[in-house]
Amino acid sequence: MARLLSLGLDDGLALVLVLFGAAAAVAADDAPRPTPITRPAMKRMLEEMKSRRERIPLPDLTDAEKAAAAEDPTAHSYENRLRALYLPGTELRGYLGFGGTAPKRPGAPPPKVVIEPDPAVTLDYGFKTRLFWIASRVNNCQYCLGHQESKLLAVGMTDDDLARLDTDWSGFPENEQAAFTLARKLTLAPGNITDADIDQCLLHFTGKEILEMALSVGGNNAINRWKEGIGVAQAGNGGNSGWAQTGASGAHSYLTPTADRFDTVASAVAILSSVKPGDDLVATASSSPLASAEEFAAGLAAARSRSARLPLVAEPQARKILGALAPEGPLPHWMRLLAHFPLAGPRMVKAFELTAEAPGLSPVDRARIAWTVARRDRAWYALGLAEECLRAFGADEATLADLAGDQRQLSAAERAVLVVADRLAASPVACTDADFERALEATSPATMVQVVHAVAMDSLFDRFTEAAGLTLE
Repeated sequence: MARLLSLGLDDGLALVLVLFGAAAAVAADDAPRPTPITRPAMKRMLEEMKSRRERIPLPDLTDAEKAAAAEDPTAHSYENRLRALYLPGTELRGYLGFGGTAPKRPGAPPPKVVIEPDPAVTLDYGFKTRLFWIASRVNNCQYCLGHQESKLLAVGMTDDDLARLDTDWSGFPENEQAAFTLARKLTLAPGNITDADIDQCLLHFTGKEILEMALSVGGNNAINRWKEGIGVAQAGNGGNSGWAQTGASGAHSYLTPTADRFDTVASAVAILSSVKPGDDLVATASSSPLASAEEFAAGLAAARSRSARLPLVAEPQARKILGALAPEGPLPHWMRLLAHFPLAGPRMVKAFELTAEAPGLSPVDRARIAWTVARRDRAWYALGLAEECLRAFGADEATLADLAGDQRQLSAAERAVLVVADRLAASPVACTDADFERALEATSPATMVQVVHAVAMDSLFDRFTEAAGLTLE
């Protein structure tokens, strides 16, 4: 089922599966996970995700790994082993460098590894965790959604507060409501952000604070795609914050009581379509329909003539902050944005550099993935950069037309990889187990780990560059 970029989720045909009736005829591993409509349904799915099947087989532990695991069992978890084996040098801060630091549990020891906080990252941790929750609800990422639930309980929210976050924002401060709206829209389709969206936030936040929000939400979208892409099971301990519910470390349950007044209320955050009375699940929808050829051309043209909505650091100062990470020639606008943050900014630039250098993907592979994700995201700045890279590698108009069309110039393996990239970009759960298995069989575990990581980093890049409305160089 190597359906290509022009098929499947295009043109807003986001209902990829009718859950009831026709669903019986579809293999379970070829169906995107449905979206819960109500809070009780969402809690059931959070709990069920604890038994999720991992997507990538791992080799047996070596003797050295077994010895290390005796001291620290988490060091060789599924996710940590994937990173150690196939993404050396990378770590989660590449996604979440602007999310802030969680408050430690009272009486608990400090974290083993402490990354120096950036003094320019100033927004409240609980506030940004609410933004993370919203992004995860839109993306139907139960892994991340469950973790944010626990983290928000740990900073003082109640179950009723979480229900209101899902159904009615009117009780939240006006500044947070503006930020919630931006986070949801930035998650849905970053290229649809307008000057008016940013202007509404500028009533409550500085341009630099909005950039911090965009970087944080971009990282949220990245980790949604990483967790869903590789298939990480829901943590049994609430992502180390389950103590907020139970008062103790260890296993906890998401199946907590919901107040009667929220029991049947539909989400105002999730993407819901064709909801029928009595339903508590609905087919998962794509957050971003694929741009038409006309929108594609218009978006690129606009990116070449628009002015940035958020301030850039002057190039001499940016070069001083980035140091050896700054390339020769004019400094790219995205780097001048990140230079607002003297510690987190260079770390993020380095994370993008490591992604570009991943040994399992050729530069052409990497550019095709960036182009595919940017096209789905309507991320015109990133799309222009990716097209420029492809042309530098020899792509002509016919090559680009083929990439946007039936992709006959590509191998079956290359097409299977781009199906995964496009569907992960469209909605993290739209890439099914069967989609992923086909690409894995055509490539290798190392390649697919790097593909998922590349899509995640591209999703981050697309969101903060489009929030800023960068001018295409």
